[in-house]
Amino acid sequence: MPSESIHAARSWLEQDHHHLVTLADAAYPAPLLNTADPPVILYVAGDARLLSRPALAIVGSRSPTARGLADAQAFAEAISNAGLCIISGLALGIDAAAHRGGLQGAGASIAVVGTGLDRVYPQRNRSLAQALAESGALVSEFPLGTPPLRANFPRRNRIISGLSLGCLVVEAALHSGSLITAREAADQGREVFAVPGSIHSPLAKGCHWLIKQGAKLAENAHDILSELGLAAAGAPSPPQPPPAAMDAQCRRLLDALGTEALPVDVLCARTGLTADVASAMLLTLEMDGYVARLAGGFYQSLR
Repeated sequence: MPSESIHAARSWLEQDHHHLVTLADAAYPAPLLNTADPPVILYVAGDARLLSRPALAIVGSRSPTARGLADAQAFAEAISNAGLCIISGLALGIDAAAHRGGLQGAGASIAVVGTGLDRVYPQRNRSLAQALAESGALVSEFPLGTPPLRANFPRRNRIISGLSLGCLVVEAALHSGSLITAREAADQGREVFAVPGSIHSPLAKGCHWLIKQGAKLAENAHDILSELGLAAAGAPSPPQPPPAAMDAQCRRLLDALGTEALPVDVLCARTGLTADVASAMLLTLEMDGYVARLAGGFYQSLR
């Protein structure tokens, strides 16, 4: 890396709420780490802790209908209010509507972009990008100064899906780039959802094709939350703190889980428990209302 680039990166990192997360960091999001091609470095502007929160990706057409925009924002806000973070790609259209809905809800929103984080693309979303940096997060694997090269955008899609429990597609033509994200999600073992539309609408063709391939039809947020194992009316109500009589190993397992969504192997690495023991304990904690099992074998504390 040229000395000017190193200097620019250091200056960028000195600014408030700017972070560099590497594969070696404990803060690297576990869902993304467990994909086939995790980025070596993530540049983050905003709240880096959001990367480890349970999340849903919402993607779709850059030229949607007014109905599609309203649906994307409504789905995003409802799912955000259920405690999930909304992830999309900062593109015009459905992406932007999903980000706005996510920011309006309780779960915030993350944009995974195809440029360096010192650039905003498209420029029309500059104010939205600023809002995400202040109340959510912007993420990129590309070095500062990277322009919006066409090849970058399909590549960033694996991060959008990799950070998420599932992917919802709202209005997409048959050759939409959103279908690339949906395919990445399916390959990563995530749930794929699609909003149906009119049989006469070109923007419904991609969604209908996904449903024919096995994607879950989503008419409302309940369809998604129930499929992910979350309460229909929002995130499950937190139970009382663990009683003093709780087994010390269970308490250690809950402490290791913290506020993240983690798979069993990560919990085993953090606690020293075997997979069999950890799985049995997680089942007990799930039945007692202390943890929830999410799609993809991840667990989330409900404390």
